Amino acid sequence: MKTRQLGQHGPAVSAIGLGCMSIGIADVYTSSTRDDDAAIALVHRALDLGITMLDTADIYGTSEVLVGRAIAGRRADVFVATKFGIVGPETGRAVDGRPARVREACDASLRRLGIETIDLYYLHRVDPQVPIEETVGAMADLVREGKVRFLGLSEAGPDSIRRAHATHPIAALQSEYSLWWREPESSVLPTCRELGIGFVPYSPLGRGFLTGTIQKPTDLDPGDWRLTNPRFEREALEKNLALAEEVKALAARKHCTAAQLALAWVLAQGNDMVPIPGTKRVKYLEDNMGALEVELSRDDLSALDHLFPPGAATGERYTPEMMEMVHR
Repeated sequence: MKTRQLGQHGPAVSAIGLGCMSIGIADVYTSSTRDDDAAIALVHRALDLGITMLDTADIYGTSEVLVGRAIAGRRADVFVATKFGIVGPETGRAVDGRPARVREACDASLRRLGIETIDLYYLHRVDPQVPIEETVGAMADLVREGKVRFLGLSEAGPDSIRRAHATHPIAALQSEYSLWWREPESSVLPTCRELGIGFVPYSPLGRGFLTGTIQKPTDLDPGDWRLTNPRFEREALEKNLALAEEVKALAARKHCTAAQLALAWVLAQGNDMVPIPGTKRVKYLEDNMGALEVELSRDDLSALDHLFPPGAATGERYTPEMMEMVHR
């Protein structure tokens, strides 16, 4: 497995990580029931393939518990990243970054994961009601106590990134990033590179869209969360499908799958990129690993940039309510 350094002063991790949201929330993309044994087998296969970075969160259902069970006895092989901050509606707030919540959430994640130290602890979303310095200051206390090794932010804007980094070094910034969502290139990614912060793209396959397996809205289960996503609404999806077909055509010429091509593009955007495609199927996990062997020429990258310039996809990536939570 190829490795990459996570930030200017961070650790070396596998060049591709594993996003573990779907193993803990069975019906996020399909109506299937939860299969804990299959989830653990998936994580074991990822570790066997050389993946070291596992990414989860306290809001991902049973994901932390399953990751903890899967890595028992193999802790030395794993770089565990988890997140806190997003809370349920019963709390009266969407995000909770209060210092007391930081410590409470960390202790709960450590118990669920069954480990003594979290390798990378992210603030899942910036809390607009709490100065970022207070949240990150409390996270820094966890580092000093040995409960956390490195700190990260997820979907933060440039100002919050700078203020957080001035409070305590930030190792990684996680954000959605793919051929059909390139907005971070405008200001977030340059800020990270200026400060020496690693970049962890989630949904690098466009929530499955760039794999070419979705042809029409009826290909998604009725309860699939993506049907609430503006980019998957019928009119937008029909326009976006033309882009997906172009990816499939170029992938065929490169003798790789569409997923491998899309993931290879993300990897080619810089050695500071550590994408974390998520899946709960071993066959897709293994296919994703093939992206490491796909070499994109300058002409290939130019062709993809021409097909997918920033803003090429139709529709917003989240509902208006969810968009209010990003890039604060």
